[in-house]
Amino acid sequence: MGAEAETRLVLVRHGESLATVERVIGGPRTCRGLSDLGHRQSKRLAVRLAETAEVRVEALYSSAFARARETAAHLEAALGQRCIVEPAVGEHDPGPDCDGLTYDDFVARYGLPDWESDPDLEVFPGGETVSVFHRRVHAGIDDLLERHRGQSVMVVCHGGVIDAVMRRILQAPVVGGFQMYTFNTSLTEMHRLETDQWRLVRYNDAAHLVGEHPAPSRLEDTR
Repeated sequence: MGAEAETRLVLVRHGESLATVERVIGGPRTCRGLSDLGHRQSKRLAVRLAETAEVRVEALYSSAFARARETAAHLEAALGQRCIVEPAVGEHDPGPDCDGLTYDDFVARYGLPDWESDPDLEVFPGGETVSVFHRRVHAGIDDLLERHRGQSVMVVCHGGVIDAVMRRILQAPVVGGFQMYTFNTSLTEMHRLETDQWRLVRYNDAAHLVGEHPAPSRLEDTR
């Protein structure tokens, strides 16, 4: 089956966020965008894509979070595309009560989050469950792929979104089994064949970030 029958999906995790640096839960209401390092990481990815032309896309999307939109803005010229905001590929919504809390304040109020046991558990009181989050992401990605059948599309999103997509195509459990740590501005590429099978081409490709990997910070370190 020829490559023309494939729909190519490239997922990019946003650059390092101010929420990570400041150790706060940066949901859709309080996200303040990228750190200085996050901007540098995004620029390095843009230079790589411009120099190598390894990714050619017909469409560029980002989540509505400031950290994703700012990352995508750095990539527009290299890809020759204007970014379109797609809220469905936003990160796990912690809800209004937890959005903006520091990690320490969250743990003091609610204890350590349990991401591993029950996908229907309300880890963030008043926020999305993991199950609801995954269903939203899957519906959003399915819609983009249908819109761009037979084309290449890039989505600038979040570690949790990439985790949700990877678990789905690998037919892995929604929670547990393994953990993923997706580097900021890394490339994850997969192709959906005409048979609806998936081909995983690469995961967590961050070759442009030599010397720029920040240390992980827990609670939201994959988001």
